[in-house]
Amino acid sequence: MESPNRCVWVPLDKPDYVAYHDDEWGIPVHDDRLLFEMLILEGAQAGLSWYTILRRRDGYRAAFRNFDPAKVARMTDAQLERVLATGNVIRNRLKVFATRVNARVFLAIQKEFGSLSFVGSTIIYAYMQATGLVDDHSAGCFKARR
Repeated sequence: MESPNRCVWVPLDKPDYVAYHDDEWGIPVHDDRLLFEMLILEGAQAGLSWYTILRRRDGYRAAFRNFDPAKVARMTDAQLERVLATGNVIRNRLKVFATRVNARVFLAIQKEFGSLSFVGSTIIYAYMQATGLVDDHSAGCFKARR
């Protein structure tokens, strides 16, 4: 059987990356635990390749209580220090300690809105445009970065 066409960025020699692309990437998520997981993993990925994080995903799940935001929000400094010392995660102090802060903010959003899933693609894309994460200035606009 012939392999299906995939996005050009998918390294076909890495089965775990292929599985991530085929089974997860780009599929809408409405489960708060998974939304929290992806928030933490994407934050850990900043400045690194996604594959570096993907290979450590199980380590992140173990270190951060299977991404239960209530449990992560209660982690102590000593527990976070143990994650830095022994966890199969990127050992960046700011990123590890930010996980607890993010969990607390995540819980506050849940409390106010019921779920993080209230933020849709239109709001997120408009946010990215407004903050310069994507450049959607018209081709002839003097502000375009192209």
